[in-house]
Amino acid sequence: MNGGRGSASSPWGATDGDLDAWMRLALIEARAAMDTGDVPVGAVVVDALGEVVGSGRNRREDDGDPTAHAEMVALRGAAKTVGTWRLEGCTLVTTLEPCPMCAGAAIAARVDAVVFGAWDPKAGAAGSVWDLLRDRRMNHRPHVRGGVAAGESEALLRSFFALLR
Repeated sequence: MNGGRGSASSPWGATDGDLDAWMRLALIEARAAMDTGDVPVGAVVVDALGEVVGSGRNRREDDGDPTAHAEMVALRGAAKTVGTWRLEGCTLVTTLEPCPMCAGAAIAARVDAVVFGAWDPKAGAAGSVWDLLRDRRMNHRPHVRGGVAAGESEALLRSFFALLR
């Protein structure tokens, strides 16, 4: 990859420019989560044509639902849009490394790829704490790319938690 200049291609066909554009959409979702007091994490699901088929932000506080992580909301929306739980050909883009629940949902949905911004050294399941997405024991292993717009994702999280202190 060429560090976000838009000319390199991923193993599943997305360019760095595609990843940057999709992450910008996820960051918009993350910022909106702050309006409801939720941790600013956002996600989008993009189909093989590059169209957003699902989007979400953390809604745990807003919905009173412990499973309402941004990735889960986006995957549910994508499944509804596509008309099936099988999201083959799709890419999950999220501002924070998925937790075990969200990584498991991405595997169950059969997404082709998971792209994330900030690494999560406390609960990350894409290489930080666990590497569930690439575990050979799993029946499906999506491509994984971390660190896309990581600085912006990290800054958003830092500013949110600074307000709480």
